[in-house]
Amino acid sequence: MKKSFDNNTISEDISGQAKLADSELILMEKEVLPLIPLRGMSVFPGMVIHFDVGRPKSVKALEVAMERNQMALLVTQKEMKKEEITTDDFYRIGCKVKIKQLLKMPDGLVRVLVEVRERREIVDFESIDPFFMVKTEIVKSIYRDTKENRTLIRMIRETFANYMNITRKVATDLVISVESIENPDQLIDTVGANLFLEAQESQRLIQETDINKRLRLAYEILVEEVELIKIENNIDEKVRNEMYKHQREYYLREQIKIIQNELGEGDVQTDVDKYKKRLEELDVEDEVRDKVLGEINRLNKVPQGSSEAGLIQTYVEWILDLPWNTMTEETLDVSVARKILDEDHYSLKNVKERILEYISVLQLSSGLKSPIICLVGPPGVGKTSIAKSIARALNRKYIRMSLGGVRDEAEIRGHRRTYIGAIPGRIIYSLKKVGSRNPLFLLDEVDKLGQDFNGDPASALLEVLDPEQNNSFTDHYLELPFDLSQVLFLTTANSLNTIPRPLLDRMEIIDVNGYVESEKLEIAKRYLIPKQFEIHGLKKSTCRISEGVLKNIIEYYTRESGVRELDRKIAQICRVAAKEIVENDKKSISITQKNLTKFLGKHRFSFDMAEDTKEVGLVNGLAWTPVGGDTLQIEVIVVDGSGKIEITGQLGDVMKESVKAGISYIRSQVEALNIDKDFYTKKDIHIHVPEGAVPKDGPSAGITIATALISALTNQGVPQNLAMTGEITLRGRVLPIGGLREKLTAAHRSGIKEIILPKENEKDLEDVPEIVLEALNINMVSKMDEVISIVFK
Repeated sequence: MKKSFDNNTISEDISGQAKLADSELILMEKEVLPLIPLRGMSVFPGMVIHFDVGRPKSVKALEVAMERNQMALLVTQKEMKKEEITTDDFYRIGCKVKIKQLLKMPDGLVRVLVEVRERREIVDFESIDPFFMVKTEIVKSIYRDTKENRTLIRMIRETFANYMNITRKVATDLVISVESIENPDQLIDTVGANLFLEAQESQRLIQETDINKRLRLAYEILVEEVELIKIENNIDEKVRNEMYKHQREYYLREQIKIIQNELGEGDVQTDVDKYKKRLEELDVEDEVRDKVLGEINRLNKVPQGSSEAGLIQTYVEWILDLPWNTMTEETLDVSVARKILDEDHYSLKNVKERILEYISVLQLSSGLKSPIICLVGPPGVGKTSIAKSIARALNRKYIRMSLGGVRDEAEIRGHRRTYIGAIPGRIIYSLKKVGSRNPLFLLDEVDKLGQDFNGDPASALLEVLDPEQNNSFTDHYLELPFDLSQVLFLTTANSLNTIPRPLLDRMEIIDVNGYVESEKLEIAKRYLIPKQFEIHGLKKSTCRISEGVLKNIIEYYTRESGVRELDRKIAQICRVAAKEIVENDKKSISITQKNLTKFLGKHRFSFDMAEDTKEVGLVNGLAWTPVGGDTLQIEVIVVDGSGKIEITGQLGDVMKESVKAGISYIRSQVEALNIDKDFYTKKDIHIHVPEGAVPKDGPSAGITIATALISALTNQGVPQNLAMTGEITLRGRVLPIGGLREKLTAAHRSGIKEIILPKENEKDLEDVPEIVLEALNINMVSKMDEVISIVFK
């Protein structure tokens, strides 16, 4: 009978290997045979079997056998995984075989078909390398015709016939053949060859030489196999009766359950038991406990493997996995927090002081509700990165959620479970992910929230960002209140204009101003250069960037409030420097102001330095832009005409209204200014703001426009080292403006010496760097009369 085995079956050493007694063996002629060790299998006389050979020694033994008489000895290897074997690594009794066929496989293996002849014992080794050649003797048991042996033979025949019957192997010829076999050894070999036995069981039959023991062993193995087959059939029948629509997943689950019952392990915890145990360990409100317990009980009633069961399991696991009471221990040490914040960021004094205040209060009072802080400032000033630094200073987990472009309310509150594929919102999802109830949660770009037919996510955030309400935040998917009061929420925005008023009302606003040149210089030296050197594999000894180079980059290659572009320019210098070092085999390279254009190209920006001269109809204003402050020149020309007013330079509606307000004020003051009272009907006025391609708007240029008009109408020059900013009213009042820090920094950079500011902005001067204030002569005014007296003195 042909039979194949898996070479990867693990074989074990058989303790107490049977020793052949001289009285029980008939020693036939000795025969020298090539030896082939088998891994994970044994063979019996009478079998025709094929197997694969791959080890060089075994392949060589095959070749020698084919050259001689096609005879070889197969023995079972004790440890299947062992690759390099010695004479102690296989059993001493195996089977002599005749090689019928060899087939070389594409993967280098040799497939062998053999006919198994007889059992033989190794008595000596003729050679070990390059293959095993052994001297063998035939092994044959002595049969004693006793009643017990005859009974055992009959019982083996009957049990084997029963085995063939219950395994549904219709092999009538084989059963008849077994009935006619008189030789006990041949009977046992035939039975062993037709059972699917483990290698160790097969080897026990091969090894045994006492015929009585061999008959008993064969009968025991047969009875055990029959019992196992009966159990398998019984389990299979039970499973088939309980299967629903023959689903494979259901079949496997039920089969495991039946097997556990058969083994007496029916008390193994089911998923339901595990869920109940986890629920008992949770310290949650009764509302949550009752809801989850109801879902667990419902799970126990629905068919396993159904889609509803999967939905219930997912819901229960979501609730059980949430950090209802898990919190990280905060670090409430002001000195440690200050050190961490200063290590990570330069400047940003307002933000750092507010966090240190929060830590200080927490040290004194444990009942403080977490504040909702909104960091507002231009791009690139470190709003997002300071949030991560705050989390590290407080020893809280860090979560960042970008709100830019979010239009669906379900992103915040989740989907209701009635929807297919419903999941919780990103608030609950993030809390589960970090496994803490008190993380620092950064809501980035809150000013860029969208709104469409899917709902208003900004309104959904009202509950999240309200310390009086968020202790019972309810996600649509969970339908249970979750306490967010321990979460420290931080939001960031570039502008407050697009944030809905109710949402803005719930947040504490902290302005994060743009950096002045001196601050950018320090940031570049402390953080940006070391970071880029590490990224590009440079060191201070191989690449040197002078302070003058950094100032040059800041002034002529970047124009921004933050430092992102500055970081990119330093990275560009590092790339070019790395190329120079590698390509030209240089040990070091220095970047100076003279060779900077080689690394960054020509200057991208220029600054018009103020001159100590006077010009008629030309006044310097100060403007705020999202990328920092800038100087803004207002030009006015008055010519004879019919009272037309031309406005150019892409001015917005607010700025155009400032022009009208300035002209109306001048008309009310013509006598005091010594201007023709009919100028608005006899003169054409053209007002222009250079850089016409750039849109400009805002009320802060009011006094600048009015001063330029007065200069042109009275033909009086205006000092060009003077700049001003302020809103004008019809009655000549000067109103306060914003962005004072950036505007004065721009004036200082452009060489302006004298500044005119609204009186009400005096309180904002404390935010301006000392280096800027010391270089400027600042005049505070509340009326246009004061501006005129300063300019035209």
